[in-house]
Formats: sequence, structure tokens, C-alpha cells
Amino acid sequence: MLDYKLLEALAGVIHEKGFDKASQKLNITQSAVSQRIKQLEDQVGQVLVTRTVPPKATRDGKRLIKHYMQVKILEADLERTMGKDKGNGFQVFPLGINADSLATWFFPAVGNFLKEHRILLDLKVDDQDETHKLLRNGEVFGCISSEKTPVPGCSVMLIGTMTYRLLAAKEFINTYFSKGLDEKSTEAAPAVIFNKKDDLQGLFFREYFKKSIKNIPVHYVPSSEKFFQMVTDGFAYGMIPDLQGLDLIRSGQLMEPAPSCPVKVKLYWHCWNLKSKFLKEFSRAIVKNAVIC
Repeated sequence: MLDYKLLEALAGVIHEKGFDKASQKLNITQSAVSQRIKQLEDQVGQVLVTRTVPPKATRDGKRLIKHYMQVKILEADLERTMGKDKGNGFQVFPLGINADSLATWFFPAVGNFLKEHRILLDLKVDDQDETHKLLRNGEVFGCISSEKTPVPGCSVMLIGTMTYRLLAAKEFINTYFSKGLDEKSTEAAPAVIFNKKDDLQGLFFREYFKKSIKNIPVHYVPSSEKFFQMVTDGFAYGMIPDLQGLDLIRSGQLMEPAPSCPVKVKLYWHCWNLKSKFLKEFSRAIVKNAVIC
């Protein structure tokens, strides 16, 4: 029988990214956290945490954390059923999400759910091609991802399709793309890309030029809002979702150097395949209420 105080310490060290922060979260000493981790490792006969900065869970550690998180959400369901969730307690909901969804449609979709339920979001932002790895590692209950294939032990539902367009300010177009978008112009025009995992620009180039375009000048801006501002202020060109860009195209503030080549990205909601009313209701809120195109 696993001791859940020990599992709580393990999850705390990984989620808080350190023994000291975990001790503050659990309101115990750092030495007590270390002792609980050591006791758990002795019980299972495996190293569960690498003593790195920050600490990382081993494969077996990830399995135990995933088990602990699943038990917690089922306990929350049970408390709701028994009418014991009316106090000051909250259910923490770790979720993997891409930055564009967070900046546009996510909160309008789940707003009513947040008002009606005592939950605290713990959002982990990554590229839409990467968020499902958080679910696979047991770091989140659910994630929004462009990956269609479900993680083992999880369910998947289509949310919808986000449309992206290559956009730039009118002055930027006149400076760099006055003769149109071609390979030579991309060598001089600064682009903006979210981070080095972001391949939307690459997808566009492969579709438009029928090959990869490399060695372009790039600003890396890992913020959806500041990314958007880089484009609207005329500092760079970049891939903007229609939810942010269409009104500015219509007003003439932003223009498409290649209007016939939008990039469409299907988004999926993945979550643990548990018999949890809480997860079912949250999943319904995302899939039913999301307006992403």
C-alpha cells in the first residue's frame, strides 16, 4: 500500500521544481521532504528523482506522480458527490496549452466552468506540437495539442481548426515585399517566431515555396501578445491566427504578402480516460464552447 503523504512529497518536488519550494507548499521542512522521497524510494526499490537543478522524475517517478494525480481528481469527484466541496478547498487542474489558444479562445470557452467550480488552473504553456508530451509524462490532467493520436490511457476529441496567415504591417510590406514574397526577400526581412520549437513558419514556407527555407533573420518572442505586437508595430512578419488578425486585415492595418496560402492547424483536447465527472464537464466546456476559426 502506497503512502500518499510520500507521493505528495514526490509530486511537490517535481511540480514546484525544487525541494525548498515543495517544503513551503507542503508546510513541512526541506529535510522532511527529502526523508519522504527517500522513504518512498526505499519502498519501491527505485530511484524516483534525479538530484539535478531542477529535480526531474525518473520513468518510475513519473508513473507514481501520474497515479497520485489521478487519485486526487477522483477524490475531488467523490467529495463533490458527497457534498463536501463547499468549503474553502480548491481542486488544482494542471493543463498543457499552446500560447495562441491561451491568448484567444481558451478563457471565453471555460469562463463559466471556472465560475461554477472551485478549481485552480496550473497552465503549462508550450508549442501545440509538444503539449501532449506533458500528458504522457503525467504532468497534466489534459492538454490542447495538434497531435491527433491519443496518449495511451487517454481520450482525444477534436476542438476545431485554427487558421494562420502570414501577416505584416503595410509599411513593412512596402519595405521588404514591394515586389512580392520570394526567396530573396526572405533573406532580408526579419521574421518573428514564437520559439525554436515553433514550425508554423516552416509549414508556410514548405507549402508556398514547395521546399524548406533556411537561414532567414528571426526574432524569437515567446509571448503570443508580444509576438502579435511585433507584427502590428511593423518590426517583423509572422504567422498570426485569424482570431487575432482578420479584423486588422479588413481594416488595412495588416496585409498578406501571400494571401492564397493560409496554414490550418487542427487542435485536439486530450485528457486522462478516467470515470471522472469533473474531467467530463471540463472537456465538454472546452469542446462545446471553443470558437477558434
